[in-house]
Amino acid sequence: MVAEIPNGIRSEQIASQRRQVLEFSHTPGRVAMTQARLIVTSPSSSAPVRILRTKPREGRTHPTSEYSALLHTVRDAGLLRRRTGYYFGMFGVVVAGLLGLVAGFILLGDSWLQLLIAGGLGVILTQFAFLAHEASHRQVFESGKANDVVGRTIANLFVGISYSWWMTKHSRHHANPNVLGKDPDIARDLISFTTEDAARSRGLYAWFTKRQGYAFFPVLMFEGLNLHIHGFRTVFGRGKVDKRWLEISMLTARIVIYVAIIFWFLPLGMAAAFLGVQLAVFGVYMGASFAPNHKGMPLLPRDAKVDFLRRQVLTSRNIRSTWLTDLYMGGLNYQVEHHLFPNMPRPHLRKAQVIAKEYCRTNDIVYTETSLAQSYGIVIRYLNRVGLSAGGDPFDCPAATAFGR
Repeated sequence: MVAEIPNGIRSEQIASQRRQVLEFSHTPGRVAMTQARLIVTSPSSSAPVRILRTKPREGRTHPTSEYSALLHTVRDAGLLRRRTGYYFGMFGVVVAGLLGLVAGFILLGDSWLQLLIAGGLGVILTQFAFLAHEASHRQVFESGKANDVVGRTIANLFVGISYSWWMTKHSRHHANPNVLGKDPDIARDLISFTTEDAARSRGLYAWFTKRQGYAFFPVLMFEGLNLHIHGFRTVFGRGKVDKRWLEISMLTARIVIYVAIIFWFLPLGMAAAFLGVQLAVFGVYMGASFAPNHKGMPLLPRDAKVDFLRRQVLTSRNIRSTWLTDLYMGGLNYQVEHHLFPNMPRPHLRKAQVIAKEYCRTNDIVYTETSLAQSYGIVIRYLNRVGLSAGGDPFDCPAATAFGR
């Protein structure tokens, strides 16, 4: 039997014949607990989803023991050992790419070809962000302090994002992926990820929300600027910030020096275009790397009692691995394994995937994996369905809608 999951993507074939198939309602991407059953519903507004019950059957190992067994298997395979040499190599490659762009910037001078350098810089800064993300998860060094020093330096000084803001936000996400009211990654911002949030939109914003799936990737062009703004709002805000003045110094020095160099070497209009292209590429690349991993996957109610193993697996989506996707996504394409073992170094994720997929198959846990292109399609369709839950059609004329036509 093949279990269908949101948007028709099929999971691995399940060997066990003892699990039960349930049919549920159509609330977008919702997972709810009723008694001892985990209910998964589809973001589709058409046919109901057929999904397998994850209720432990008689004789099944306790959920905590299930995860412990998987963790021991991975640890015994040596997959949690640090690969510091790999990260030094990756850092060297990314720095070499940055230096190459700097050389190109100097050699090109007053030329609109500088916009190619700007696009390349957006890509390189995203690769630096991947390394900062891995340091924040303690993947690089055994020492937590060493990881924080490296992560904070790369995030603030190279990428221009507050390390403290990222740590706080990302830690909450990992603890409660796709949990309503707890995961900041599905909190309402410009984009609405739940029908309840979409229904609250009014006026022009409501018109946009109904089309938000189509607008998602274009809007990501502004995400780079948004990330920088969040960083400065955090370090200059009233909330607690670890090493606040160090982060203020790093972020301020970085933006002042960077902007001064661009406007010193290039004409005013070209300099503005350079910054615009760099921020747009950075924002789209960051969003396109993180969005496929959870958007359109089941949502958990705030009070859901779901064990750690299932909470991480059922709300995460892997992107089918090739050498190119591994490089493009910085290891984030192994999202299930990354959530199960957050401190696992990037080069070990591929081997861990083999173990995790087999373990999920054996324990009747739906494991989701799809191609990168399919994942983008899922995200767009899901966001459109959420937006349309308030009513209307994305191709309606706004003026006609306002007059009831």
